[in-house]
Amino acid sequence: MSHGSKRWWALGLIALAQFMVIMDTSIIGVALPRMQADLGFSPENLSWVFNAYVVAFGGLLLLGGRLSDLFGARRVFTAGWLLLLVGSAAAGLADSVAVELAARATQGAGAALIAPSALTLLMMLFGAEPRELTKALALYGAAAPAGGTAGVFLGGVITEYVNWPWVFYINIPIALLAVLATPALMPAGGARRGSLDVAGALTVTAGLGAAVYAIVRAPEVGWTSAQTWTVLAGAVVALAAFLAIQAARREPLMRLSIFRAPNLAAANVAQLLLGAAWIPMWFYLNLYLQQVLGYSAFPSGAALLPMTILIMVGMIGLAPRAINRFGPKPLVVTGLAVLAAGLGWLALIRPDGTFLADVLPASLVAALGMSLAFIPSLGTAISSARPEEGGLASGIVNTSYQVGSALGLAAMTAVAASHGADRLDNLTALTDGYSAAFIGAGVIAAVGAGIAAITLRTAAPRPQNIADAEAARVH
Repeated sequence: MSHGSKRWWALGLIALAQFMVIMDTSIIGVALPRMQADLGFSPENLSWVFNAYVVAFGGLLLLGGRLSDLFGARRVFTAGWLLLLVGSAAAGLADSVAVELAARATQGAGAALIAPSALTLLMMLFGAEPRELTKALALYGAAAPAGGTAGVFLGGVITEYVNWPWVFYINIPIALLAVLATPALMPAGGARRGSLDVAGALTVTAGLGAAVYAIVRAPEVGWTSAQTWTVLAGAVVALAAFLAIQAARREPLMRLSIFRAPNLAAANVAQLLLGAAWIPMWFYLNLYLQQVLGYSAFPSGAALLPMTILIMVGMIGLAPRAINRFGPKPLVVTGLAVLAAGLGWLALIRPDGTFLADVLPASLVAALGMSLAFIPSLGTAISSARPEEGGLASGIVNTSYQVGSALGLAAMTAVAASHGADRLDNLTALTDGYSAAFIGAGVIAAVGAGIAAITLRTAAPRPQNIADAEAARVH
């Protein structure tokens, strides 16, 4: 295998990692009622089959990025797949609520190792060649919506025709393949000297985990409840302790001055708000298709295919060319603005609507916006950091997107419920609730476009030029 083809095979494995990490958040949706019946979940606790994964994933991403920098991205990438394998086997074999939730958290921890190390490996493979870096990021980015849609499809098929444990078992052969292929395809990199900031790791994991926990739990227990505000206060205290530790340590988990890098903070804010707008849209569009238009799980997944295909084509074909011509800032601003327009259009859904009139055109506009904004904001966030901090930068941007997704979904859940989305027996009320969620998500996207227009620097180097500078420093 030539060096060139080996790199693209490696990119395929990296894209597979992104595909799997996202698929594991969506594949369980259709299986939840069967799991509830078999394992004895209460209605209040059933959402934690999803949330346990998200809390562990979001809380451990920064640690995963730091471990990648210290011990080598390839080692951490392999360890993540092994942890995902173990968690998937345990989730499928679980015979109680406690075991199922612990297994899902283990899957999330594995994903938190895989995601930042995968991006670091991508930069190691393609960072020195500017045009190929943009293409590689496009393929990596396109794997996310593909994973989300595939999860809905596979979850429906497996639950209907096999049995719910196989939504977890399907990960096992893929993880084994990844573990076996990684040594042959991925650059070895190398561990570098440095100490692991254990206190920093504990406080940031506790802080982020508590914040995500409070956010995803708030719609259920109430945003004004003592539990919500107590957990949020604990998260603030833990994160404040983390910042104090980082400022005092010689070798911190996260060098605070990394945010002085041009565009790094601005690009992470763009990713956070992009996740906060996009995930609620995807979630409530699925509910509208099933609960209002009456689609079953499989046709609902099929209805999302045009949007997914457009995102993949946009990320792979359109975004790289547009970045080369206009630079990242115009793409981020335009993409978020177009996403806001698509969400505003989706807010016009009707109780007696149709897929062709109410869903397809508006969802395609939203998908176009996502495809334009995601790659340039992701590439800018990663490329703005020093090469030796690639894992940290990857952990930060993954954390931004995941925390934004959790915050946006929780907030829009509250908005939707306050406008009637909890009245399952009333299609008009349901539609009003989902429409309100689309409007709220659209406002988030519009705010994101405004912030990006103000904070992103037009004169900053494009990702490919940044890659050239990194290559010069490395060599």
